[in-house]
Amino acid sequence: MSELIPRHLRRPIFLSVATLAIGVIVWASQAVMFPFVMALVLAYLLTPAVAWAERKRVPRAVAIIGVYLVGLVAAGIFIRIAAPRLVSEVQRLRSEFPSLLSQAKENWIPGIESRLAEVGVRDVDLSSKANEKIVELRQWLTQNPAEVYKLGKDIIAGVSRGIFLFFITLMLAAYIMLTRERIVAFTRLLVRPSARISYDQLLSRIDRGLSGVVRGQLIICLINGVLSAIGFAIVGLKYWPVLALIAAILSLIPIFGSIASTIPAVAIGLTQGLGTAVFVLCWIVGIHQLEANLLNPKIMGDAAKLHPVLVVFSLLAGEHLFGAVGALLAVPCMSIAKSLFVHFLQAANAGDPELEAERFTDSPLT
Repeated sequence: MSELIPRHLRRPIFLSVATLAIGVIVWASQAVMFPFVMALVLAYLLTPAVAWAERKRVPRAVAIIGVYLVGLVAAGIFIRIAAPRLVSEVQRLRSEFPSLLSQAKENWIPGIESRLAEVGVRDVDLSSKANEKIVELRQWLTQNPAEVYKLGKDIIAGVSRGIFLFFITLMLAAYIMLTRERIVAFTRLLVRPSARISYDQLLSRIDRGLSGVVRGQLIICLINGVLSAIGFAIVGLKYWPVLALIAAILSLIPIFGSIASTIPAVAIGLTQGLGTAVFVLCWIVGIHQLEANLLNPKIMGDAAKLHPVLVVFSLLAGEHLFGAVGALLAVPCMSIAKSLFVHFLQAANAGDPELEAERFTDSPLT
């Protein structure tokens, strides 16, 4: 059969068929791909720490175990310190939730209706609609105890599955870090020897972009959470530890995460007074201005530059196609796509003195 295919076409045909087969397998197995994707992300994040330990003459396997232990111990200390306060705040929020609903029904909704009436919108009866939804919710909870029980079971099952996937992810990430040179060497075998220098340059370009986006965004999330906690504590915002933790986690999703974390903080602030809500809103806006004008340029660096339009597009497309996970991984994937585009564009312009001199990494879309 191989004699029927010209020699110069065998390799492209084989690689094309193999790529198609791998793509079909990945698409068919997407329901179980999450731990593998997260293992790649975790391995990428922890490899610098493992490499640093190796330079200190620590065996790689010991270095991986050490990095895991340090991370788990740090997480355990944080949980030990923060968990009791978070639990008490959540319990307090649950006990006060009915009063917050009543306050919203008696104060916020009439205020919104009066504002709408001032601008000519008079046919909106938010109070009755809110009452209907609250009554429907209470009736559903009392009339469907089996559904509530099933929801509780689903939550417990989800937590158990999350713990299982967590340890599977740690195991997969350890294998990736342990054999990272073999993985890279295998991928280099797929490239013609004459193109391997260019392939190494592509990997370096992708690494620079991802290090700016992924590691930089994690640092920004930490700073965002700390600053949010400081501001919320200063003004005495209720449930501020929970709200600061929400702000830090949602900051993993650029732009949309920041907007989403602002809503509950300002809403809780309104229950304590307009001044508190205004302070919280101004504080959050100040944090985002600091993030946009100082932290992003300094922490992510030039290698991770992405135009805001590309960021928004990647977030919308990622969320639409793959939900929350897609939104979380959208910007790193866009960074990889940008690196591939710039690399192959420069390769296509090679040999043309006029085009070869262009620096596409400094183009207006980066």
